[in-house]
Amino acid sequence: MERLEQYRDIITALLAEYAGGEVVQADSEIQTIYDRDRDHYQLVSLGWQGNRRFYSVLMNLDIKNGKVWIQRNETDRLTAQALVERGVRKEDIVLGLQPEYARADTGYSIA
Repeated sequence: MERLEQYRDIITALLAEYAGGEVVQADSEIQTIYDRDRDHYQLVSLGWQGNRRFYSVLMNLDIKNGKVWIQRNETDRLTAQALVERGVRKEDIVLGLQPEYARADTGYSIA
């Protein structure tokens, strides 16, 4: 349970850091969404470009069975590496955005 809380804290701090460093235009914003009860975490970009509304999930992380799943990363950030640097064990990271057959070659967990 202690490791789970540690991973939750690492993820929320990382996404908050990413949200603070993103370039935001006048009609847009970056939001962090944390569901610590169900262990779903997102970084979202939303706003207006002229008369067109946009809403994009830039990053989606989940914790499932004690492992951090990177489900989406539409940024140039090396999220798995950043998680390891902050204390998440490499074997507890799953690159869910990769097909399962390719995960064996990543150096991270398969599932």
